[in-house]
Amino acid sequence: MSIPGMRRAAIGLTALAVTAFGAVTTTPDQADAGPKPVAVKLLALNDFHGNLEPPSGTTNGTIAGQPAGGAEYLATQLAELRKHAKKQNTITVAAGDLIGASPLLSAAFHDEPTIEALSLAGLDYASVGNHEFDEGADELLRIQNGGCHPVDGCVDGTPYEGAGFQYLSANAFKTATGQPLLAPYAIHKVQGVKVGFIGMTLEGTPRIVSQQGVAGLTFADEAQTANRYARELRRQGVETIVVLLHEGGTQDATGGINDCKGISGPIVDIANRMDPSIDVVVSGHTHQAYNCDIAGKLVTSASSFGRLVTDIDLSIDRRTGDVISAKAENVVVTRDVAPDRAQTDLINRYKTVLGPVAGREVGRTTTEIKKTQETLFGTTLGESPLGNVIADAQLAATDDEQGAVAAFMNPGGVRADLDAGPVTYEEAFTVQPFGNNLVTLDLTGAQLYCMLEQQFVTGRTLYPSSTVRYVVDPAGTTGTVADACSGTRVVRGSLTLGGVAVTADATYRVTVNNFLSGGGDGFTVLTGGTNAVTGMIDLDAFVAYLTAESPVSAPALDRIRTTAEVPAA
Repeated sequence: MSIPGMRRAAIGLTALAVTAFGAVTTTPDQADAGPKPVAVKLLALNDFHGNLEPPSGTTNGTIAGQPAGGAEYLATQLAELRKHAKKQNTITVAAGDLIGASPLLSAAFHDEPTIEALSLAGLDYASVGNHEFDEGADELLRIQNGGCHPVDGCVDGTPYEGAGFQYLSANAFKTATGQPLLAPYAIHKVQGVKVGFIGMTLEGTPRIVSQQGVAGLTFADEAQTANRYARELRRQGVETIVVLLHEGGTQDATGGINDCKGISGPIVDIANRMDPSIDVVVSGHTHQAYNCDIAGKLVTSASSFGRLVTDIDLSIDRRTGDVISAKAENVVVTRDVAPDRAQTDLINRYKTVLGPVAGREVGRTTTEIKKTQETLFGTTLGESPLGNVIADAQLAATDDEQGAVAAFMNPGGVRADLDAGPVTYEEAFTVQPFGNNLVTLDLTGAQLYCMLEQQFVTGRTLYPSSTVRYVVDPAGTTGTVADACSGTRVVRGSLTLGGVAVTADATYRVTVNNFLSGGGDGFTVLTGGTNAVTGMIDLDAFVAYLTAESPVSAPALDRIRTTAEVPAA
């Protein structure tokens, strides 16, 4: 149980130590006079997203200036970190999005390879992230419990045994019964001391997952739910409580992987509202690295794609079960260690089953094309080179077929960079792994302006096709969630499609994916589109464009401009 108190730094600048003092909990001096404290090591990761092989590209493939990631190296690093503690005192945990939005090697087998790999690597408990719901609740239960896929069967020809670790989901409830979808928490005993783990998904999951994925589910407030189950754990004699939370924050760009500079985002409010009995919050979702003390709690995140492991050391009073001290260090999963043999064998087995389709060349690029967003008036709300390419591909797939004059792509659907040179089918799949259908629909000019204003309410920029141009006013007002259309960030009269100004009453054929057309990412205005026609899979459109336009170059980022660049008329 954490008691607000004095904090001290440990291990130089690479770790954070938290020590709590108070009349109720045990001080270090008192502990020295009694039984020796129990040392518990937590090894934590988050947002693995099926990256069995080392991620490619400069955006995803490195961290802290080092090439990092890959299941073979992750397993080796975990084993090495366990050597520094008694094996039975080490618990390996994760904060969600282990699967979903995965590269082809995992996604082609419904992410079964990733579950097998993480089970082999010794994972014990994991919270459920939003991407665990990509294929719906029933599929998540199959991933936990085992069994062949109901449609595709045992894709690799062998039975799927299920996860060798326990998924925890405290705040995802079956709407019909009010019961948690999965076990909300677990109690792990270490030398007689109880450690409680509560699993938590972000409450906003229904806004960022397809409606089919969350059908029949209700998501509750993270802090309130954590506090509820913390009380339940304490009634069972558990005083050391860890929340595995798939929600996070962002620190300043100057912060390193073990810093906590200007931490902001949902994690701050959630941690502040959590009960003091919660000691550690292992977080995720934002793909950021940080090592923080928030409201007397150790709050960590290990970035994404298995490039970091958070090494957390707890000292627990053997008599009271309280945490005496907690410290953490984010450790880079470097590739200069021996690859784990079992992971290598697993990867090679699935690569063999996958066959030659993965390596088929579908196009070429002249240079690396990054997914990174440009900075627009001080925030990363601008265009993305690769996002623009994808929007162009979606327009090319629907301009003749459905008469589309513009296309827009959601930023969360662009998952990796494209390296320079040949592009394989597997690389294209890694960029666009969701398998969404393209949807072309009619929108009025007023609806288009409203959609663009919703960008500033949701904090997500839609990547526009080459036919789109508009101007943003940094001094404009942002609308509200209830009335985004009232915003004035987009200069009226500046939106053109194919060089022709958009008028409020005219109707335009526009292409998006089915996630956006269903109101995903908060773009609810798109649900009001009419005459919708469902087209090809987005990946197929992307592959066709890479083939037809090869070699593809990074487009200019001139589709969204500001009033500073375009003087008022």
